[in-house]
Amino acid sequence: MPEVKSILAEKGSDVLSVSPSESVLEAAKLMNKKKVGALVVIVDRAVVGMFTERDLLQRVVAHQKDPGAICVEEVMTKKVIRAHPDDPVDKAKSTMKHKRIRHLPVVDDTDELVGMISIGDINAFEIGYLHTYLDYHGSMEESMWSRMSKYG
Repeated sequence: MPEVKSILAEKGSDVLSVSPSESVLEAAKLMNKKKVGALVVIVDRAVVGMFTERDLLQRVVAHQKDPGAICVEEVMTKKVIRAHPDDPVDKAKSTMKHKRIRHLPVVDDTDELVGMISIGDINAFEIGYLHTYLDYHGSMEESMWSRMSKYG
């Protein structure tokens, strides 16, 4: 069973983050510039929240707040669900499905941030994994058929 660390090995462990005191406007500009849907909110290397597109829409835009006048801490998601590098990919996928989230920060045994995965990362990984599986088993099947055809 593939683990979360396999996804991080493919995509890398770079994570875009923001300080809780950063303005929502600057955080949104960073998300737009980098084409991401979420930022990890960090204080002293510890994950203290997530700031997502959903936070921006539900807690800022819908309430007609000025994004330049409020800080990320006021509107971020404070209860952060995390994954561990050794977690099975299926567990991370199930967590995302049942909690209705699209991003999971990945933390090690000391609760230090080591990466982040998205549902898109999981989907891409699973497609690659499936292609590898099918290529391997397809070549085995071709080999078997070629050996069998020798006998008649």
